[in-house]
Amino acid sequence: MPIMNISIIPVGTKDTSLSRYIAEAEKVLLKEKKIKFQITAMGTIVEAESLDKLLDIAKRMHEIFFSLGIKRVVTKIEIDERRDKKISIESKVKAVEEKLERR
Repeated sequence: MPIMNISIIPVGTKDTSLSRYIAEAEKVLLKEKKIKFQITAMGTIVEAESLDKLLDIAKRMHEIFFSLGIKRVVTKIEIDERRDKKISIESKVKAVEEKLERR
């Protein structure tokens, strides 16, 4: 399954806190079925069954900011997709943790 890290930044808000905007974008994910996601301090990691699904989710999350009256939005997306084996959010974290424990 492809995995995406997405970070969306509304530009030109009157407040330095962005959590209320981010929460609205996260609601897009809460409505989705068959996806896993993990909110982090600097973005959200999303796992879905296809790249098309991830890109659709990213577009809808990006657009939600405009519906909130934001005039400029900067979205950063990173995608990790392997076709030689199945990966997941958990498997990627586990692979690193296993290597750390070997020290």
